[in-house]
Amino acid sequence: MLHYFDVLSQTMKRDWDQKALCNWRGEEFTFCDLATQIEKFHIFFEAAGLKKGDKVALCAANSARWAVSFLSINTYETVVVPLLADFTPEAVANLTDHSESLVLFVDRDLWEKLDRSKMPALRGAIAVNDFSLLYGDEGVTAAYEGIEAAFAAKHPQGLQKEDVNYPNDNWQDLAVINYTSGTTSAPKGVMLRYECFCASIDFAIRNIPANNTNNIVSMLPMGHIYGLVFEFMYPLSCGVTVYYLGKAPAASTLLKAVADVKPYLVITVPLVMEKVYKSSLKPTLDKPLMKVLLAIPGINNILYGVVTKKLIGAFGGNVQEFIMGGAALNPEVEKVFRKMKLPYTVGYGMTEAAPLLAYAHPWNFVPGSCGMKVDSAEVRIDSEDPEHIPGEIQAKGRNICSGYFNNPEASENAFTEDGFLRTGDLGTMDKKGNIVIRGRSKNMILSANGQNIYPEEVEAVINAQPWVVESVVVDRATKLVALVYLDEAGMKKAGLSDEDRADVPDAIKKTCNKVLPNYSQITKVEVVAEPFAKTPKMSIKRFMYK
Repeated sequence: MLHYFDVLSQTMKRDWDQKALCNWRGEEFTFCDLATQIEKFHIFFEAAGLKKGDKVALCAANSARWAVSFLSINTYETVVVPLLADFTPEAVANLTDHSESLVLFVDRDLWEKLDRSKMPALRGAIAVNDFSLLYGDEGVTAAYEGIEAAFAAKHPQGLQKEDVNYPNDNWQDLAVINYTSGTTSAPKGVMLRYECFCASIDFAIRNIPANNTNNIVSMLPMGHIYGLVFEFMYPLSCGVTVYYLGKAPAASTLLKAVADVKPYLVITVPLVMEKVYKSSLKPTLDKPLMKVLLAIPGINNILYGVVTKKLIGAFGGNVQEFIMGGAALNPEVEKVFRKMKLPYTVGYGMTEAAPLLAYAHPWNFVPGSCGMKVDSAEVRIDSEDPEHIPGEIQAKGRNICSGYFNNPEASENAFTEDGFLRTGDLGTMDKKGNIVIRGRSKNMILSANGQNIYPEEVEAVINAQPWVVESVVVDRATKLVALVYLDEAGMKKAGLSDEDRADVPDAIKKTCNKVLPNYSQITKVEVVAEPFAKTPKMSIKRFMYK
């Protein structure tokens, strides 16, 4: 296994004048530009007195300059502390301080909202927007003002390919501290070593080959490990040109971007693909004539093929694979995708695994699963019968974190006595290593008769019902209540009267209870007025709904 710095430096030299990082319809950096800017920041860090292991925080919207900032910090062997751009200013200040960061790369408008007194150790701040100095002590200011002169003295002919060499003897050293939330009480900053990223990037290169003829659109937040590794670090190491859209785009903007960029790979969450299915595919497939034709052997394959080609065309026409993660795919949607022979797969992972624990190629993917356990880690189910009785998914390997920064209690509780990470997820695994997620252990509901109920499984049935956009199942006095967010606009467009719309919740309950086992029957369906609040990886914040 190669260090990803070695892979990246080789790619830089090979593709020196090719585009590396771009803002869609905006600023572009070639690999030469990237390497040059990295070198300038290295000169700045050294002159400012930053040392290996010092912490540098990074909080900004997705952009090419965010990526340049990350690599500049990362290759200097200072520890990157990526913070999600949608954290509150108070949380950003608290986490910058908690991480012991000496420098902060930040969007200019966010910097103006931060209370610098909450970051007493901070020595300097750089605007990600244009790399200008926002704040600096005497040493930082002098180092910043001397960057260009020092660079010219060191590289009078400009940076050359042979000058690009990054350290590869740091496998066990801390590379990134990634905070999983903006909480101010006992923050959990996941500590990831260089070898964690080496293992994940090596796995991706071996299983999802890419090259310098490929493009990718970055949609997931870079402050989250899922997007960081699979939409930036791995593809860039292969020579792929990465395009950034900034903040989460509207659907129309996203479709324009992918049509322009023509990505080879789409990384997303099931919710997005389920929305694509319900809004674009289901109305066509449910037409009476289409239903008749789809029932005819031979004809159905042709029609599904046409639908698949149209869907891939909407994403630019070059998509080789759709990878979904963060949650299970709705069974109804998955059934149609299988018939369409859409090249999709569902993976499984978490920040603490940098991030992957399970993945399977689309042609090997088992419906209902979240892929096969990765070969870069040892994955097990804590159960007497892992194939049939759910148990906690646990993992150990080079991609697994070292614990939580400045939080010894959380670090100790995160691992078993024999060193396996406790994921908190419940699942089963067959003999081939295919993992099926049953739910989060903390979400599991214990029925009055002692039966384990996994709300995610009940929600999959509910979400398959007409007009349901999403749902959350909660336990109220040992009774299951379904909170649902309905497609009101869709119902009105379909001509449903007020009376018909009022009958939808009861119809959902009756239809679902026909297929749900007795112990997980729904007693009530409540309609919520707004979409459920979600985390950056689009998981519903369940703790907000009781």
